[in-house]
Amino acid sequence: MKGIIFSEFLELVEDTFGLEVCQEMLDENLDEGSYTSAGTYDHKDLVKLIVSLSKLTNISIEDLQQVYGKSVFTSLLKSMPGLEVNSSTTFEFINQVEEYIHIEVKKLYSDAKPPQFVFVSLSESEMVLDYISARCFSHVCFGLIQGCAEYYNEKIDIQMNPIQEDGSQVRFTLKML
Repeated sequence: MKGIIFSEFLELVEDTFGLEVCQEMLDENLDEGSYTSAGTYDHKDLVKLIVSLSKLTNISIEDLQQVYGKSVFTSLLKSMPGLEVNSSTTFEFINQVEEYIHIEVKKLYSDAKPPQFVFVSLSESEMVLDYISARCFSHVCFGLIQGCAEYYNEKIDIQMNPIQEDGSQVRFTLKML
């Protein structure tokens, strides 16, 4: 997992919960918190940080992932200059993820393993897609979709239904409101 994901997570924790909570979370995991944007790190280290933060704040792991996903959308968008000009709606943007964004990420970082989106159906008012990832960060994906809709100033109902019990495949149904 790319370091930008870790750096953005630590920034969110510090901004939301303060430096002391951020440091306590890092200390519990014997983590120095030194991540470079281009570096590659084990996603399990992020999971450990999220679990610790959940214990420290009494906020569910799922809710923390969702808030993180929503907050990181704009930063990730900025990390790929020119991308936002290729779409004017949430659906258009999400439609680019598999065919453009993930391909560009793999070009930039040959070791990257982004999640896969399999599109089931698409109309003007509804999009159905499957999120597939061994990392099981579907709640982060949920938050990213929320962040995307907010960016495009659209109201979207998001339903998330697991296909695999372990969370490695989840179906999202998005409906324009």
